[in-house]
Amino acid sequence: MNRRPLGRSELVIEPLVLGGNVFGWTVDEKKGFDILDAYVAEGFTAIDTAEGYPNWVPGNPPGMSETIIGKWLKERGNRSDVHIFTKVNSAKTPGGLKADAIKESIEASLKRLQTDYIDLYFSHWPDAETSHEETLEAYDVLMRAGKVRTIGASNFTTPMLEEAQQTAVIKSLQRYEVTQPRYNLYDRAEFDALRDYLVTNEVGSIVYYSLASGFLTGKYRSEADFGQSPRGSGAQAVSR
Repeated sequence: MNRRPLGRSELVIEPLVLGGNVFGWTVDEKKGFDILDAYVAEGFTAIDTAEGYPNWVPGNPPGMSETIIGKWLKERGNRSDVHIFTKVNSAKTPGGLKADAIKESIEASLKRLQTDYIDLYFSHWPDAETSHEETLEAYDVLMRAGKVRTIGASNFTTPMLEEAQQTAVIKSLQRYEVTQPRYNLYDRAEFDALRDYLVTNEVGSIVYYSLASGFLTGKYRSEADFGQSPRGSGAQAVSR
């Protein structure tokens, strides 16, 4: 299998990432274990989740997806064999990327995932109320402590990434090595807008909504079908 580096980071993964946003929603713990087992049995290692998956389900405690993945990691004893990606500021809240918020969120995610480090930690959504410097400095602390290996930015525009990279250079901080834009055969606009930046700066990309929330599977045949549309597909592909 052709493995690919993520940006200039030390992470090298297979060209498919398992998205965990349905764990704790349409996929319960038992089925989640079955999916994870089948995924790694095929030689894949990268598993993507977030502190906010799937917090939109009424009655769900925070981070159900992380919790299910964490139980699987502990039961299988295979943490060193897989790459775990998760995200902070899933709620898109002002101040969600401030240093204190990141410090609190990483500890909660580590506890739910039953691990002492995250391979790739994303800023899930931009935070206009917080400077790139404060956010990147917070990540720098986590990386020096060994709690995070690499950082990424999800749903950031090219100007946001350029500004963050300039800050990283000026302040001698780690840059965002990976992006996570929406991309599929039906909707390519977000990724296409980032393409030149990614290529020029050797930044990796892990896209989401690869099946357009199930639309590209052909399961929606009438207008009535769209009333039952899920919020996202369960897998994401890697692109450079």
